[in-house]
Amino acid sequence: MPLALYALTVGAFGIGVTEFVIMGLLLEVGSDLNVTVAAAGLLISGYALGVMVGAPVLTALTGRWPRKRVLVGLMFIFTLGNTACALAPSYGLLMAARVLTALAHGTFFGVGAVVATGLVAREKRASAIAIMFTGVTLATVLGVPFGTWLGQQYGWRVTFWAVTLIGLIALSVIAALVPGDRGAPEESDWRSDIKAIARRPVLLGLATTVLGYAGVFAVFTYVAPLLTQISGFPDSVVSPILLVFGGGLVAGNLLGGRLADRNLHRSVLATLAALGVVLGLMAIAFHEPIAAVLFVGLLGVAGFATVAPLQMWVLSKAEGAGQSLASSFNIAAFNLGNAIGAWAGGMIIEHGPGLEFVPLIAALFPLVAIVIAFLAMRAGRIGLTPQSSTAV
Repeated sequence: MPLALYALTVGAFGIGVTEFVIMGLLLEVGSDLNVTVAAAGLLISGYALGVMVGAPVLTALTGRWPRKRVLVGLMFIFTLGNTACALAPSYGLLMAARVLTALAHGTFFGVGAVVATGLVAREKRASAIAIMFTGVTLATVLGVPFGTWLGQQYGWRVTFWAVTLIGLIALSVIAALVPGDRGAPEESDWRSDIKAIARRPVLLGLATTVLGYAGVFAVFTYVAPLLTQISGFPDSVVSPILLVFGGGLVAGNLLGGRLADRNLHRSVLATLAALGVVLGLMAIAFHEPIAAVLFVGLLGVAGFATVAPLQMWVLSKAEGAGQSLASSFNIAAFNLGNAIGAWAGGMIIEHGPGLEFVPLIAALFPLVAIVIAFLAMRAGRIGLTPQSSTAV
């Protein structure tokens, strides 16, 4: 794999840390800025909204730019946004800075996925996407725990200064290593790109992504109460168990890339099926501590094994320059799935059968995704193109 691909991984690592590290610093942020923990939690929602808006808008606006220039510009926005977070004197300005930072998120992964596939041979494209997304998994396993510790020991602003430094490093290595000649997209305009997104195969692919990831986050959002209230673990053990989840993310991400390189069609169905099975069995596993830890790790494996196949699938259905916009929309679809899953899990807890049934009901999301994908593939609407498939 070329060094340019690992330069993209560095950028993905920084973005992953920025997105998730705030979750561990809500108490510190709330206390420093004199807001409630609930209000501090809205910084997470504001970021997600920024991703969903920024992904399609920035990708459309920069559609005629060389992709290397887009990636460098996005890392500049990312670095500027984190600097603003570190300096924010009030809650409102911190929220604005978080949204600014989030604008770079979706477009970076969307355009970066297209660039990554152009850096490698055709039979390694999904693996290239998986390696780029390894930055996010490493951020979850290493960056977020360290950033949380740093913020708790020296203040939450120090964490954002550290992420700013990561942004500067990522900007430098992307500028130095990503080849400019391979990064220039085909001539197009945003109208033709929108038409490419509006094609039925692409829309069905995006819907599959939303449903698959809704299942993951319906459970992961409430994994702490599941471990403490159902499995009986003390609060102090939750963080070490989440390291098992992070390890599963890394393994699943790389596994999904390899499976998609072998047969994209089957990998989409197989990874979604595995996710549905894991979620369904978690309803039983959480009642046994050892099984609970094992299945938290398996959730990481199954959840992130879907990422590269789903991203590559949507890319294969878009055409020409529309790939960048389709890829960015798929990143927004992952975030929409996160939001829907968290909402659904909350509804199950407060208005449904209760906390212990969250994994079982969450399993319905990837199962519905399989039905959509299977019927569409069978009808030939989201089957593989010759250029994107290889023999098993």
